Amino acid sequence: MPETKPRTTPSGRRVRSPGVPAFLPAFLLAVGPAFAGQLAVSVSQARNDSGRVRCGLFDRADGWRDEEQALRAVDAAVVSGKATCDFGSVPAGEYAIAVFHAEQGEPRVEYGFLGKPRQGVGFSNNPSITFGAPGFDTAKVSVGDDDDLNVEVMLKY
Repeated sequence: MPETKPRTTPSGRRVRSPGVPAFLPAFLLAVGPAFAGQLAVSVSQARNDSGRVRCGLFDRADGWRDEEQALRAVDAAVVSGKATCDFGSVPAGEYAIAVFHAEQGEPRVEYGFLGKPRQGVGFSNNPSITFGAPGFDTAKVSVGDDDDLNVEVMLKY
């Protein structure tokens, strides 16, 4: 077997050949999480087809239900009292979803007397909202590795 000469620079310094191609670490970082699932929300019981349904995806209790703190926000058209918010691929983990019906195109939920929402609202796991909005833990759902999850949320007015 012929002996191979080590590679050298023009100045004579030896060059080590990396065992891993130099582009591989950057490629792996660009690919993103290896484990992710598709997450969609089927919203029902909208009282009319006006406006849009706005859905917020939250990954922590801090800032839960604050539209500005949502990990992702999606809106969808209402057809026959139903809408589907597609969050696409999300990493495996625990999330909570808050939804509201923006009948007049409102960018955020508006509140009336005693803090009651003026629009239809809903949350993942469809908890009761008689005594106020649920906490993050009450509304959280789990997305597993390579799972396709469709969460059903019913609007309440």
